Amino acid sequence: MVALLLFMVATVVALVLFDWYEEEHSNQQQNSRPFTDEPRAERYYSSCSIFTVLGFTREEIKTFTAFRDHFRSYAEVTSAMRRAGLERMRLIVGIDFSASNEWQGRRTFKGELLHSLKGSAVFNPYQKVLHTLAPAFTPFLHNQPIHAYGFGDVRTKDYDVFPLKPSGPACVDLEDVLDAYNHSARRVQRSGPTTLAPIIRRATDIVRRTGLFHILLILTDGQMRPDETHTRHALVEASKSALSIVAVGVGDGPWRALEEWDERVPDRAFDNFHFVNYHHVVRSARNAEAALALHALMEIPDQYQTILRLNYLTKY
Repeated sequence: MVALLLFMVATVVALVLFDWYEEEHSNQQQNSRPFTDEPRAERYYSSCSIFTVLGFTREEIKTFTAFRDHFRSYAEVTSAMRRAGLERMRLIVGIDFSASNEWQGRRTFKGELLHSLKGSAVFNPYQKVLHTLAPAFTPFLHNQPIHAYGFGDVRTKDYDVFPLKPSGPACVDLEDVLDAYNHSARRVQRSGPTTLAPIIRRATDIVRRTGLFHILLILTDGQMRPDETHTRHALVEASKSALSIVAVGVGDGPWRALEEWDERVPDRAFDNFHFVNYHHVVRSARNAEAALALHALMEIPDQYQTILRLNYLTKY
């Protein structure tokens, strides 16, 4: 009887140890992988509360029909964001003035410079993104000023940023940011090389100084290498603060670096970076403006909840 009891105890202990070993081995394998292999649609469905709140199916997320067909107006997008828990934000804008903008519109912008202007019209893709997103962001800003910067010009190159407004970085609203962009686009000398590190570092400094939740909206032609270490390090450092980063890519691509940073920077405290391919979204969407707004905002509610759990906010 005693022998049978000892055998049963030994069996239970062996099973527990085996389960523990399997779990540890699995965790080590996951942690040793530099990148996740999980499809983006699966991650959205399982981890982003906005989709369960809004009632999207797994198939809709997988095909992205949810973003193309379910929202017809900014009001619907705004309502969806509020239902997902987002009430207010502060915004920082960074715009890429690197030299690659000169040839990155061959396919998507009829060969023109991506910063080309046409009088007072909303003409180039940078203008269109700012103009399109303004109504979607505005309800959450509550008249708070927007810090707006350029980067990649002949003065700042790949190590600093400059205010879009000569008088300083603060803009009244996104329409003011658009006016400041128009002014800068006429006078800036493009240079580079392209890196997102300076604008991410500047935004991180603002967040740490204010203690408030911010979104950094970056508009870029994306001509960077995925292994560009300065941007990777800036993303990791930014993940220790109350900052969500949305990068909207304009121009022809390719977008490998931005896609890599969206999914594969394992050293971050949380997934703080989201990439939106502007031309793909507006080309494939039935309601292009609403689709772009939702694509830009769709990861923000969960990122904000994560920031709260990490106790990054010192002010609300």
